[in-house]
Amino acid sequence: MHRLHKSWLPLTLILLLGLASWAQAQAPPTETQVPGYYRLQLGDFEVTALYDGAVQIDTKLLHNINQPELLSLLQAKFVSHPKMQTAVNGYLINTGDHLVLIDTGASTLFGPQLGFIQQNLKASGYRLVDVDTVILTHMHADHLGGLVNEDEEPLYPQAHVFVAEQEGAYWLSEQTAAEAPKNRQQAFAVAREASAPYRQQNRWHTFSNNSEIVPGIRSVAANGHTPGHTAFSIQSKGQTLYIWGDVVHAHAVQFARPEVSIDFDVNQPQAVATRKTLLHQLAASGDLVGGMHLPFPGLGHVRADGQGKYAWVPIEFSLILDKIPD
Repeated sequence: MHRLHKSWLPLTLILLLGLASWAQAQAPPTETQVPGYYRLQLGDFEVTALYDGAVQIDTKLLHNINQPELLSLLQAKFVSHPKMQTAVNGYLINTGDHLVLIDTGASTLFGPQLGFIQQNLKASGYRLVDVDTVILTHMHADHLGGLVNEDEEPLYPQAHVFVAEQEGAYWLSEQTAAEAPKNRQQAFAVAREASAPYRQQNRWHTFSNNSEIVPGIRSVAANGHTPGHTAFSIQSKGQTLYIWGDVVHAHAVQFARPEVSIDFDVNQPQAVATRKTLLHQLAASGDLVGGMHLPFPGLGHVRADGQGKYAWVPIEFSLILDKIPD
């Protein structure tokens, strides 16, 4: 027994020394997150989802639902109440001939929680000067605020900007701005200021419904959230990605209850009708969907659950197949 006890002494010392080393190796938390971009291949197109950040919005902004059902839907998705997190996303499409950014984020207009699309675009391997086309789903501040820097200078020096004709006419109309409620007039001012340098340099363009902005990217009217709110069908090699802008703000609620509108909708009944139509169509087609206010990267599919209800099915993380090493 004595010899056996002595034989364990070196092992005991090793264990003690190991524990001491482990204690010394502990590191403080880094308190940082990975860059906010996610990439997938769509036929010949490279699609990069870009994260602008997230905001907390009050559930009181939602309409056409009673409080018990609202709380039930939020709890089922583990979404907090009375504030719920809503992401802000943009999408970068490399067609081979064009580098297209769909929506630019908010820049500094909403404080430090938003404004990261530009740095995430750079982290993804591109430069702002590489973008030759910017397409706006609509002209709310969290979608076009990132067109300019704090000095109202263009952040995309080579890009031409495209927006639906009806959308531009609404937000750039001084008469419409003057007639708007006072609490909404600032949104018109932001739209004018962010678009001004591009308009002055003849790099601001409008399009009509069902227009091909660049080969493979076509506009689809999705009015209601704003007068000219637009979705985009992106197609390559028989594959389709449908970027629908702000069709859904509250994923925990509006898939299961499409009739729920939000205070940000300029025309709430029309926004509800548009959402119902698109959910039905996309559940039937099975096409990939990208949403500006869906949890990042905001990419997935719509599933029909019967009786006019739907569910959001996010994509799984995956490598780009042709980039996997042998």
